[in-house]
Amino acid sequence: MKKVSAETYRDIDFTRARRGAVTKAEPGKTKISIRLDNRVLDHFRSVVEDAGGGNYQTLINDALVAYIQQKSILEAVRQVVREEVAGSSVARQGARKPRQARARSAAAVA
Repeated sequence: MKKVSAETYRDIDFTRARRGAVTKAEPGKTKISIRLDNRVLDHFRSVVEDAGGGNYQTLINDALVAYIQQKSILEAVRQVVREEVAGSSVARQGARKPRQARARSAAAVA
């Protein structure tokens, strides 16, 4: 077996070097570390593999954005339904008041 020796010391000039990421992040995106189930990763990686290439992280991001949009649309629909139900109950109460008033006035006459 061949004996491996360490590389000899090299004098490297770091005076112009900059700290930080090698590639700049896209505007509007933040690099984070996240723990996901292996099932989730396997699913998105297989989708990319079946498609013939791509980035599974982009698919995960797209799925999360779609979830947020779906949730906000659902909340908007719920708000509209609440307003419609509240408006129709107010209209029903307004329609009932004259009927109740007529019944009272008829009882007062008798």
